[in-house]
Amino acid sequence: MDEKILLDRITCDPRIFGGKPIIRGHRLAVEHVLGMLAAGDSLETIVSGYPWMEREDVLACLAYAKRLVGHERVEPFLVPTGT
Repeated sequence: MDEKILLDRITCDPRIFGGKPIIRGHRLAVEHVLGMLAAGDSLETIVSGYPWMEREDVLACLAYAKRLVGHERVEPFLVPTGT
């Protein structure tokens, strides 16, 4: 599925979780889904736990995380020499 279409599933509403990214306006934060994946839950397990949720919603969370990490920049840590 096209990344743009997936990312359209992620919304932000200042009235829900202080504006954190959520899935299609539901009270389920992207970070929660990513946490479940990080804990080892399968896509099927996550989707089965939320009757309204679709496989593409989980993929949208991954695409969102990829987009954020893709823009992340790390400054090199400079170690003084000669000390």
